Amino acid sequence: MMNQDDRVEQFKTEISKMSVADPASGRDRVFAVLGAVLLLIGPLLTLVGFFTSHGTIDPLVQNDATITAIIGLTLTVAGGALFVRYSFAQFLRFWLARLSYESQAQTDRLIETLGGTTTAASPMSAAPTRAPAHAMADPISETPASET
Repeated sequence: MMNQDDRVEQFKTEISKMSVADPASGRDRVFAVLGAVLLLIGPLLTLVGFFTSHGTIDPLVQNDATITAIIGLTLTVAGGALFVRYSFAQFLRFWLARLSYESQAQTDRLIETLGGTTTAASPMSAAPTRAPAHAMADPISETPASET
C-alpha cells in the first residue's frame, strides 16, 4: 500500500500532466478582490449620484448625477459578477482536487479489498481503449455488426 507522501507526489505529477492553471499565479484572487472592491465603490457612487441629483434644481446637474448613479449601479453589478465568478473558480478548483484525491483513495481501497495491488497505473494516466469497429454492436438491432 502507498504511503501518504507517495500519494501526494503521484497526485502532483498527475495534476501537472493535466496542464491545469496554477492557482498560485494569483489572477483569480486579484479578480475576486477587484470584484469585492467594485461591490464597495459602486453603491457609494450610486448614493453620491442620488444625493447630488436631489440636492439641486438644475436639470443639467441632475442628469449628470443620474448618469453617475447609473455608473455606480453598473460597477456594483460588474463587481458582483467578478466576485462570484472568481470565488466559485477557487472553490471548484479545490473541490475538483478533493474529488480526484478521494476517487483515487476509493479506487485504492477497492483494489486492496479485491486482493489486487495498488501498483497499477493510475486511471488518469491510462489511455482510453476502444473496441474494434467490427465488434461494436448495432444500436438498433443489438447484434454485433459482423453478424448483419
